[in-house]
Amino acid sequence: MDVLTIVLIAVGLAMDAMAVSIAKGITIEHKRRKSGLILAMSFGVFQMFMPVIGFFAGLSFKDLIMGIDHWIAFGLLVFLGSKMIYDSTRKMDKKENKSLKLHSVLTLSVATSIDALMVGLSFAFLQISILEPILIIGLVTFSLSLLGFFFGCRLGDFFGNKIKIIGGLILIVIGIRILLEHLAL
Repeated sequence: MDVLTIVLIAVGLAMDAMAVSIAKGITIEHKRRKSGLILAMSFGVFQMFMPVIGFFAGLSFKDLIMGIDHWIAFGLLVFLGSKMIYDSTRKMDKKENKSLKLHSVLTLSVATSIDALMVGLSFAFLQISILEPILIIGLVTFSLSLLGFFFGCRLGDFFGNKIKIIGGLILIVIGIRILLEHLAL
């Protein structure tokens, strides 16, 4: 598989992570650089290792995951999006910390990288070496997620608290899109 094809696959896989990064950038108020790096690093690492898991899982695991992957991603993204919308409508305590939480980062990382698991399975079926693709996928996801996060920060600064509703809706729409794509197959 040529490098251009791998880069295009990586960009496709990174789109959900970038959209979620924009949504999270909208909500973060403290330690933005650190939060952006943590989020982008987590997305990049999960996008790197999910294809490895898929690659080594083989054919028997494919049927199990393909049956529920879209439901898992849908549930996680709708829950997190709904929580963002709810949080944007309630009055916040001045002392409340609007920073990234570990459980949120890990949940989002899993939800946005389930498709990468399937890509790893396809690499195994095509007997493609996994090292070069995962490095490219991880780097592209990290880069686009970081750019998306800081773009979201700018949107949050400009529009204020109301933009959080849009961020929550973005997560919900991504979840619905994932579900509809898999149900249409």
